[in-house]
Amino acid sequence: MSHVMAIDAGTGSVRACIFDLHGSPVAISQRSWEHDPEPGVPGSMGFATERNWALIVEIVREALAKSGLRGDDILAVSSTSMREGIVLLDAEGREIWACANVDARAEAEVRALAADPRLEERIYAATGQTFALAAGPRLRWLKSHRPDLYERADTVLMLSEWVLYRLSGERAIEPSNGSTSGFVSLASRRGDPELLRMCGLRDDLLPRTEEPGTTIGTVTAAAAAETGLGTGTRVVLGGGDAQLAALGLGLTEPGEAAIIAGTFWQQFVNLPTASADPEMRVRVNAAAVPGLWQAEAIAFHTGTAVRWFRDTFAHEEQQRARATGSDPLDILTEAAAGIPIGSDGVIPIFSDVMNYRRWKHAAPSFLNLSLEGGARVRAAMFRSLLENAAIVAALNLEMVEGFSGTHADEVIFAGGSAKSGVWAQIVADVLGRPIRIPAVTEATAQGAAACAAAGAGEFETPSAAARSWLAWDGAVEPDAEAHQTYEGVRERWAEAYAPQRDLMNAGITTSLWRAPGS
Repeated sequence: MSHVMAIDAGTGSVRACIFDLHGSPVAISQRSWEHDPEPGVPGSMGFATERNWALIVEIVREALAKSGLRGDDILAVSSTSMREGIVLLDAEGREIWACANVDARAEAEVRALAADPRLEERIYAATGQTFALAAGPRLRWLKSHRPDLYERADTVLMLSEWVLYRLSGERAIEPSNGSTSGFVSLASRRGDPELLRMCGLRDDLLPRTEEPGTTIGTVTAAAAAETGLGTGTRVVLGGGDAQLAALGLGLTEPGEAAIIAGTFWQQFVNLPTASADPEMRVRVNAAAVPGLWQAEAIAFHTGTAVRWFRDTFAHEEQQRARATGSDPLDILTEAAAGIPIGSDGVIPIFSDVMNYRRWKHAAPSFLNLSLEGGARVRAAMFRSLLENAAIVAALNLEMVEGFSGTHADEVIFAGGSAKSGVWAQIVADVLGRPIRIPAVTEATAQGAAACAAAGAGEFETPSAAARSWLAWDGAVEPDAEAHQTYEGVRERWAEAYAPQRDLMNAGITTSLWRAPGS
């Protein structure tokens, strides 16, 4: 035995990744998957357990074949997944109901629970979660609309834990992904039946709680026959995708901070205590490291907005890219680099600063456009999107540091956007802090692999594995003068955003996104 496997069950796809014990990926297999609306249930998005398990079986076998390894060569397997998705098992271990993280059927239940602000405040203080994405409202919906299933339910699992249940037959939760259910106490890092009772639910649905990196069993003979793994392969608890990405990036100590810059920009700050924000503006989760917690803030649709701009406005740049064999985003970024700080006065209205209690954003728009038009205006609009993402990230970071008393001397900048030197410099300048760019390209899967390696006894802890595997691709220092200039740009953006938020709240414009019940 010489390798470990991570199964990464994301929102849009599932992957099996094999790593050697130096943290290097050896083979990756992936399948896209879709989630099914339930007929007649607005906002629903079910998770097809049997169909999706069949895809997991395929990719595990394919990854083994690509690597040339036998199932017995895999020391341990762990998993990570989209957060908030849940699976209900009956007493015999059959899956009776499941939903993906994007399921939004429980709008009425969210509103009903949030109608008592003291209840939501108590839940948030205990768990770091509001009702918007948690499991409580979804189970309340099930109780009201599918009472037969609710009464049959014996155990609720997060999706990462369901993957491991299918491999081992063992039921357990861990605090990082479990946090996002709203059923795990921040202080104890354990499932708390009182939290279910507070939501008007049965209190007997939670399995035992163990920390990431804990071995809960071995692959069963039945799962081995399906997947090709060995019956001696250990099954090890992993965690939520965001927390394991943070682990894979080496965030293992209090005060460390990272921005994972992709379609959305997820931002993490490690907290030394289980303290939530008194104003309920950010999410607080258990980290994948015992004795550590993470404040999480999200900038919405930052990567989406860049791709949307390319496809909607940059036809000339796309033609040039086709003619030269280049990427149109590179052409747009090069042009944006020639626009001064502040984007020629263009003000982008896209993602707002995080406000978890009332999580919504103004309608997408650009303000203060010049009628001169042409390539320069397009370049200014595109640069404003890059600056907007950095400004929201800076404001989110300062908000977390304000209530937690932490301070990050530097920030890790990872994900697809970190590959852009122009964008990386903008982020450093807006933050006014150095940023470090990791060489890790599979942070989430590598975090799960670190859990597997620790569970296999190859490292003392997942943190030790993650730190030993971490390598850096570069660093960017902020420009002090540019940082000072950006202070005014930030203030101008905040002043412009507020009335746009008012228009959205009044129903005159349509929100970029809003959480259920907001």
